[in-house]
Amino acid sequence: MKKREVIASVKDEKLVKKRRNEMIKGAISLFKQKGFHQTTTREIAKASGFSIGTLYEYIRKKEDVLYLVCDRIYDEVRERTEQDLGAHHGTIEGLRRAIAHYFRVVDELDDEVLVMYQEVKALSKESLPYVLNKELDMAAIFEHILRACVESGALQLSESEIRLFAHNIVVLGQMWAFRRWVLRKMYTLDEYIELQTEFLLKGIMEKQRV
Repeated sequence: MKKREVIASVKDEKLVKKRRNEMIKGAISLFKQKGFHQTTTREIAKASGFSIGTLYEYIRKKEDVLYLVCDRIYDEVRERTEQDLGAHHGTIEGLRRAIAHYFRVVDELDDEVLVMYQEVKALSKESLPYVLNKELDMAAIFEHILRACVESGALQLSESEIRLFAHNIVVLGQMWAFRRWVLRKMYTLDEYIELQTEFLLKGIMEKQRV
């Protein structure tokens, strides 16, 4: 899916990326405390260390912050999985590595993931489909990896099973953020990745032996 363009009046792309990351950090903290509707753009500017005028050089409205968060999560997952797939394309090892990359992104951006799903209801009817479709794009990353495993003979899955498996991966990654208050007391991130990956693969591998 094509990115929704968030217009900036500043032309320096590196500076835009840097300032928007600072903006996201300040906004996420406020959204967690006060919620999307109760947070003002002036408060976001202050939390980011900008004047309100500077803020509007990088975004046009408050909803733009949620678009940027959504894109950042998706882009991180896509970039990391694509970087690592070359030598492991169509293999179980490649699938394992992709799952691990995704779970680690969720861990690093856990506040962003949490706020994204808490505040998605705050988006307008016109804006909501963009975020929901990005969720489908995330699942599509894993659908592509799973299909490659099927084509290579590493897995035997129907198209329906591929789609469901991909969504299971996405949800289990999100669970690390949503239930972090308890899961992090029980498991390290590495343990969580290992256990969930084994659970995911166990059923499929047993099915293939039948």
